[in-house]
Amino acid sequence: MTIFQGKPAAASPRRVSVAPMMDWTDRHCRTFHRQLSRHTWLYTEMVTTGALLHGDVPRHLDFDAAEQPVALQLGGSEPADLAAAAKLGEQWGYKEINLNCGCPSERVQRGAFGACLMAEPELVADCVKAMRDAVSIPVTVKHRIGIDTIEHYDFVRDFVGRVAEAGCDTFIVHARNAILKGLSPKENREIPPLRYEVAYQLKQEFPQLEILINGGIVTYDEMARHLQHVDGVMIGREAYHQPYVLAEMDVRFYGDAEATVRSRLDVELAMQGYIGDMVERGGYMGAVTRHMLGLYRGVAGGRGWRRVLSDAKRMHAARTRADVDALFAEARTHLRPLASEPLAA
Repeated sequence: MTIFQGKPAAASPRRVSVAPMMDWTDRHCRTFHRQLSRHTWLYTEMVTTGALLHGDVPRHLDFDAAEQPVALQLGGSEPADLAAAAKLGEQWGYKEINLNCGCPSERVQRGAFGACLMAEPELVADCVKAMRDAVSIPVTVKHRIGIDTIEHYDFVRDFVGRVAEAGCDTFIVHARNAILKGLSPKENREIPPLRYEVAYQLKQEFPQLEILINGGIVTYDEMARHLQHVDGVMIGREAYHQPYVLAEMDVRFYGDAEATVRSRLDVELAMQGYIGDMVERGGYMGAVTRHMLGLYRGVAGGRGWRRVLSDAKRMHAARTRADVDALFAEARTHLRPLASEPLAA
């Protein structure tokens, strides 16, 4: 196993992070990911200010301390509302407040936030300052490198420079343009070309800032190469579809010599206990197993394992710990051989 020999691990607690992903990175997903890595920085799904200020706060913000470190991503564009929502996030125990300036979906645009905010750096600066004044934890910004046909470096440089003046020290750079009209969010993650060199240039021009890079990053070697140029890497769908990629992060990128690379089976058994507790409190088993379906991807018999744990009817019928244990036991009968040792991602 190749261990990254770049900057000292202490350089950033966000050395590796899992991106905020709508409908995916909920508390159950984060609990699962935390079984694989103790140090990888985790983010919530985006939560709008309206949902917090006028909705069910515990439903959106409650989480288990075992998930830490966790950052709260907010969507909004009103400084006062963002300040109030950030304060709630700090009160609930989050380690960071992140402002979404990168989502290109039309629904988000109708709310006048997300990637369209890159066209209003003064407003973003006001939002950051309001949040910084309201909380003592870090306030960070996730953004694209441009919007629509605006591709010149000066645009993103000026955006970062102005927002940094308002007190933001950490920028997560999704190294693609956001196309606000004509592309779906999925197409926005695939069609605009990746230009990692823009994030590298931002780090060179703003060495005092913490610059993280996001977009299309899959392998350990790619992560190591990026970490020669920036302070951290953020991975998204790879961590969701191939979650076992997280198993070696603590050793490879955080220099934790005491970290144990847990086997898939150990992770599965830990989650089995977690699910057993949850269903006995009235929870739905499938709310957790849906996040785990990639655990045995690439392992012989993994398809049969996934088939058992994605059967919605059987998930709904699981009401006791014994029901949960029986379903996991059946799922494991499909694995050939049973994965009792770590398998390289």
